[in-house]
Amino acid sequence: MSHNISFSTADKHDVAAFIGNRDLTSEQQRLLRLMQERAWAQQDDLDRQGVDWGLPIPVALDHLIAGRADAEGRCAGNAYRTALQLVIDHNASDPDHLGTFSKPATFFSLLDEELQRLGVPAELLPYGFLYAGPPPEIPLSLPCSLDGYPEIGYLPLEKAGPAADAYTAVLDRLDPDFAYDLKVLIEKLRFEDENWREASARLDWYTQDTIFFSLT
Repeated sequence: MSHNISFSTADKHDVAAFIGNRDLTSEQQRLLRLMQERAWAQQDDLDRQGVDWGLPIPVALDHLIAGRADAEGRCAGNAYRTALQLVIDHNASDPDHLGTFSKPATFFSLLDEELQRLGVPAELLPYGFLYAGPPPEIPLSLPCSLDGYPEIGYLPLEKAGPAADAYTAVLDRLDPDFAYDLKVLIEKLRFEDENWREASARLDWYTQDTIFFSLT
């Protein structure tokens, strides 16, 4: 089974503001209604496939808004992480596609080893941020997904440029088996870094500070 990795950018505090918040603004309430509609659509899709996580996605979303993620069950983490991704999606830029991998955890673990061998700092290694889970500003500990997917990762936008620079510096010494996918990652990080710097300098209202990764 293949897994897709996509990403978008957001202000992590906008995402965190929905978690455990019973006093949403009118705009947040509008976004929440959109999240709920999407949650029911995704649940209907699971039902058509005969997939039962034991916790419906709309209920998992309600739990997050109430500030809890304590439902039991082997697949509760799937529902909670899917629901949190809805919160991210409705506060973030349009998603972009990073790649499709048959075994992304294995691939990026090996890539980390190769990059670390070449001197890339541990804090910039891709497996670390792709599989980081939600940022600490989101005040809940979510149960793990069954089989590890869906997963959420994040990278502060201020690290996107340094990561792209570090990867570019070792590209000519990298094992060729990793070169294509690393070039794609460099390109995506470089674009997000440039966009973040330009928007931050030009737009007073711009507060996006985080790249969120979705692994499904």
